[in-house]
Amino acid sequence: FDKILIANRGEIACRVIKTCKKMGIKTVAVHSDVDSSAVHVKVADEAVCVGPAPTSKSYLNMDAIMNAIKQTGAQAVHPGYGFLSENKEFAKRLAAEGVTFIGPDTHAIQAMGDKIESKLIAKAAKVNTIPGFDGVVKDAEEAVKIAGEIGYPVMIKASAGGGGKGMRIAWNDEETREGFRFSSQEALSSFGDDRLLIEKFIDNPRHIEIQVLADKHGDALWLNERECSIQRRNQKVVEEAPSTFLDPDTRRAMGEQAVSLANAVKYSSAGTVEFLVDSKKNFYFLEMNTRLQVEHPITECITGLDLVQQMIRIAKGYKLQHKQSDIPINGWAVESRVYAEDPYKSFGLPSIGRLSQYQEPLDLPNVRVDSGIQEGSDISIYYDPMISKLVTYGKTREEALKKMEDALDNYVIRGVTHNIPLLREIIVHPRFVSGDISTKFLPEVYPDGFKGHMLTAGERRELLATAAALYVAAQLRSQKFLGDLRVSVVPAESRQWELCVELDKGVHMLGVSRSGNNYTVEIDGEKVEVSGEWNLASALLPITINGKHRTLQCLLRTAAGEISLQYLGTSVAEGQEICVIEAMKMQNSMTAAKTVKSVHCKAGDTVGEGDLLVELE
Repeated sequence: FDKILIANRGEIACRVIKTCKKMGIKTVAVHSDVDSSAVHVKVADEAVCVGPAPTSKSYLNMDAIMNAIKQTGAQAVHPGYGFLSENKEFAKRLAAEGVTFIGPDTHAIQAMGDKIESKLIAKAAKVNTIPGFDGVVKDAEEAVKIAGEIGYPVMIKASAGGGGKGMRIAWNDEETREGFRFSSQEALSSFGDDRLLIEKFIDNPRHIEIQVLADKHGDALWLNERECSIQRRNQKVVEEAPSTFLDPDTRRAMGEQAVSLANAVKYSSAGTVEFLVDSKKNFYFLEMNTRLQVEHPITECITGLDLVQQMIRIAKGYKLQHKQSDIPINGWAVESRVYAEDPYKSFGLPSIGRLSQYQEPLDLPNVRVDSGIQEGSDISIYYDPMISKLVTYGKTREEALKKMEDALDNYVIRGVTHNIPLLREIIVHPRFVSGDISTKFLPEVYPDGFKGHMLTAGERRELLATAAALYVAAQLRSQKFLGDLRVSVVPAESRQWELCVELDKGVHMLGVSRSGNNYTVEIDGEKVEVSGEWNLASALLPITINGKHRTLQCLLRTAAGEISLQYLGTSVAEGQEICVIEAMKMQNSMTAAKTVKSVHCKAGDTVGEGDLLVELE
């Protein structure tokens, strides 16, 4: 192809453009009016505005995108993920115009996009499937009847769904009725299709997916697995490849079933077959995503393949360049999804704002950041609040995780609330480190919600010592002026200080002594050695504490000398539902314990964090 249009925005648009540039292909970006100065628009060769901010009027506006294709003469379209990537009508319209869709054909999109049809095809292709009802559920009472036959717990989910939208788990008849209502509403608002199906809910499973790659000549490969069990609200948070859980035989069996399914629908392009895996390594087909996955970079790290390049080659009609025996597992890769979200609210509710300071940890080795923003970018209410995908790679899992820890500590994000504190806690948690994980990891590890890092006694001492050393360094700096002492006659510079430091309402007396950039701090009879450059103008403070390297961040410095540091990343009964807030297409229900005094919003209003919605007596 000479020119490809990318029908997407943000990090995935930038990711596709990067490979196109490498292949010498010109690129066209599409954008909404609020995205006119977005990074994907700047890095593309051409850009076309396709409408106002709401996705239905821009990134989902097929007429406007078809016009952009005609206007620019693009020969092919890469849809990224989300938006129109699994829309068979869009693929049909492109085919009618003689434009190549960089993805599978409409038959595969149709067959795999419908969860009911896909399950029947999977069964016929001898792929393990979850016990359940194979038809469309008509109403809430039929849902209750079917759930009773399958046996609780059951999963109610949108037939056209994905991304955790339109899914509810029910443990009894009442929850089934409520789940049916919520799921159908969510499915209608997210996909314009409110059909639901019901299946047995596999309790405490792992979510492991197989990446497949197939060409138009009947050849297909599986590119190993990705472990995606760390999730909140059915959306992935941390992924890794390979999985600690699979042995070579299970991996091969899953890979072969994934390829068998791809062959059954004559699949061509990159695709992903998702499985639930129970504690005994039984695996069950969940769904097939007929597009590039968000978490594809970890597969690229361990196989050395560029999946976007493979998709473009396959779309043009080339044969696969590799055989199954060519596909390696080299090392280990971990991906953290960095979101503009408040992790202290339900493990992450969207946060909006402008990135006042933004610095990716790209100076560290074996770190990859896929992002579509920069300093000054706005995180708006209209789109997914993802900031980036932070990927680290190592020869071993231990090495990849240590690199992730360093990368998160060195990632500077100011202006929006973000989930780095939660990501950092996950990757150092003993259960995660040992590989003892399931899709229930977050609610099990944090049953009362995420509260931030809980300091150990040793970490408290480290933090107190660092704060003391930083305070002294700042004081000494303020006495200097262009390298000279401010007044000619002053007493010799002090080498020892007595400080009183408060931490978590506890007051500590500290003794500090200094030699150059090295400080010895005495706390409760124990000595802590702290050294560093102490550059307070930098957002990052790399220091050494008792021989251990740590990176702290200086979040805030006031004129009064106050310094705020980041260290180690740090329901109601009467039960009548008073309003439902939809944040990023996820419905969040609020229930009232008191009488409602007044309502300040109406259905369909766009609401932001901190807006007054309902007043209670």
